[in-house]
Amino acid sequence: MKPIGAALAVALPFANPVLAEGFTVSPPIDCDLTSDCYIQQYVDSDPSPNASDFTCSSLSYDGHKGTDFALPNRARINDNVGVLASAAGKVKSLRDGMVDAPYSNARATEIAGRECGNGVVVDHGDGWETQYCHMKQGSINVTRGQDVQRGQMLGFVGQSGKAAFPHVHLSVRRAGKVVDPFDPDGITRCDSPGDSNLWTQRPAYQPGGLIEIGISSAVPAYDDIKAGLTPKSSLPAASPALVVWGFLYGTQAGDIINLSITGPEGMIIADDVTLTKTQAQAFRAIGKKTRTGWSTGAYSATVTMIRGPQVISQRSTDIVIE
Repeated sequence: MKPIGAALAVALPFANPVLAEGFTVSPPIDCDLTSDCYIQQYVDSDPSPNASDFTCSSLSYDGHKGTDFALPNRARINDNVGVLASAAGKVKSLRDGMVDAPYSNARATEIAGRECGNGVVVDHGDGWETQYCHMKQGSINVTRGQDVQRGQMLGFVGQSGKAAFPHVHLSVRRAGKVVDPFDPDGITRCDSPGDSNLWTQRPAYQPGGLIEIGISSAVPAYDDIKAGLTPKSSLPAASPALVVWGFLYGTQAGDIINLSITGPEGMIIADDVTLTKTQAQAFRAIGKKTRTGWSTGAYSATVTMIRGPQVISQRSTDIVIE
């Protein structure tokens, strides 16, 4: 990974320099990217076996050929969040019928050659095409050869194919070569990232953040968090412990996660956790036990993600002890 702000320029490993020539794209997901969903990973702009996104930071992995627009948990698949055509064109190909399930190495043979899962490819002319992957089983509502307009619904977000979390993977290509819509000229400049783009309205870059936080009476299972465990709104005074947890994305080694709970009588617990490795998603929790029970009333928890001198993300939640 190259350091943020370094005066470097590297060529994308998949794309020759291109000019947009009037071609633009819009986000392929029907949600609010500031609160309801988020961008988990970007096109890999590092031609080496390492990986970096267009800002020379770590929101990518080696060989990643698209942008991943993610839902916060698997339960949200049931909400039928729309996958939208990013530009007008004609449906070139599609696939449906693959199950929505978290990817594991045990499923590698099962999905070999179909890693995109349920998906759609749209031809926009002049060599441009977009591909939408990991869509919900049975949701694709367009047909081959059909004309579609920008923003038209193609189906729903799912977790089919090689997908570790629910999202729609958007690939943009010209003449078969991957183009990063955040930096389409094919050159990543660490001192001026994204100095060109294909977006009708460019989504803001967020270098990581909090997906969800909650307060519970025990440390929840990580898989329950990823599945969409509903955060508690109240707990009994006899709860054996109070735990604050945070579910995060885009964490880096050295990030500090501050977790705290305050109650009717002031601070219950507050601590910093320093992360030791870079991860696409991470989960941290701290707690305090009691033998005598908790005072009734309102309690508040805050989780803050800190990188160097910068607060990357902060979220708070409240519960009532009854």
